[in-house]
Amino acid sequence: MSALIELQGLTKDYGRFRALTDVHLQVKPGVTGLLGPNGAGKSTLIKILLGLVRITSGSGHVLGIPLGRFASQIRNQIGYMPEDDCYIHGLTGIETMQVAARLSGLESTEAIRRGHEILDFCGAGQERYRPVETYSTGMRQKLRFAMAIVHDPKLLILDEPTTGLDPEEREAMLNRIRILSRDFKKSVILCTHILPDVQAVCDYVVILAGGTVRVSDRLESLTRMANPSLHVRVHGNADALCCELNLAGISVDMTQPQQLRIEGHAEDLSSVLWDCAAKSNCVIRSMTPSKNSLEQIFLDAVKEVHRANT
Repeated sequence: MSALIELQGLTKDYGRFRALTDVHLQVKPGVTGLLGPNGAGKSTLIKILLGLVRITSGSGHVLGIPLGRFASQIRNQIGYMPEDDCYIHGLTGIETMQVAARLSGLESTEAIRRGHEILDFCGAGQERYRPVETYSTGMRQKLRFAMAIVHDPKLLILDEPTTGLDPEEREAMLNRIRILSRDFKKSVILCTHILPDVQAVCDYVVILAGGTVRVSDRLESLTRMANPSLHVRVHGNADALCCELNLAGISVDMTQPQQLRIEGHAEDLSSVLWDCAAKSNCVIRSMTPSKNSLEQIFLDAVKEVHRANT
């Protein structure tokens, strides 16, 4: 797959402060999680992709368009959902959508039609006719998301789209991202501090720390363990099951009460595991391949930068 975004040796200085250092990055079609601690350079990178700030050195392309003189062409093809509110007081939700659509080049009738269509997709009911300043946090998030996709962009950049949402609204937002990626083939850059959101919807992960790219890989590759094992949750006498597995020559650790980690591939272990469970009168509640923790991967990437700076 050709890359949507290609950056080569990109550096950005604000006076004496260097926000990004020699960034080499490829972003492929799909959903990419952009992670990093505060001050890592994520906001600067997003502004560069949108053509809002100039790079100090290096080069890059976004959707095949070179960074620099063609920033407006890039922005026409990107939907950006900022973290902060960006509405006009006094306008209703649908009026706000119409303004966003008109600014994106849609004519008046099509703008209002498209605004209603997108608000329906985002689960906005009669709230669309209320002034936006009366909206709850969840409704403001919906509106910002709707404004980002009203012009049918090729690429979405979503900055903290689930921050402040209750669990139900958070899952609804993630599901909309899944639908856009799966059914409408939209590519998404999800900038967030919420690691479970990345695990739920992302295909790729990029971790920035100290202004440099520390990790860039498929999520599946990052979380795959070097030595395959199974994570097994049981009900009953877990100690007896461990003894039976040891007698069968299988290495097993009890990571938590009623939870085991068994070394080996699922296809090689399943029949023996069921036999040992029957012998020990233990019920297997779930059996899943063990994965590396995305949280630990993130912490290790950040610690590398701290060590390099000390």
